Amino acid sequence: MSEETIQYVDGPIEGVEIRRLKMYSDKRGWLIEIFRNDELAKDRWPVMTYISSTLPGVARGPHEHVDQTDGFGFVGPSDFKLYLWDARPDSPTYGNRHVEVMGESNPAAVWIPPGVVHAYRNVGEVSGLVLNAPNRLYAGEGKKEPVDEIRHEEADPPKFILD
Repeated sequence: MSEETIQYVDGPIEGVEIRRLKMYSDKRGWLIEIFRNDELAKDRWPVMTYISSTLPGVARGPHEHVDQTDGFGFVGPSDFKLYLWDARPDSPTYGNRHVEVMGESNPAAVWIPPGVVHAYRNVGEVSGLVLNAPNRLYAGEGKKEPVDEIRHEEADPPKFILD
């Protein structure tokens, strides 16, 4: 079955880790641990981090990576609908799709392995922040290598639909 004709079905996706995050609050505010090296396989440890702001109603993706695992932290101040599609023909969950709301109402960290197409949309009323701690450097050492990203946003017809 080719990627163009696959009908994705809802279900878990092999290799995707979703961890519910605990918020530690006090009179100063709150703190959430996104990454601890004693809770994540070494091959997924981040080598860089960045944070992005996404406006309400705006989506990022869908795209996938050949070699990179993304380590997203969704903690607020908005909610995001995360979309995942297993496009790896050799995966036991090939053809599965997973959609979940996370962020302020459901803080979570998600590790998305190579070959899993992913996108997210801000479904809240305010700009939201997303932390990413990938296990590969963007554009490699010194930003001198090709970017490890296969973008599907402009595909015509679209292969991966955000509802």
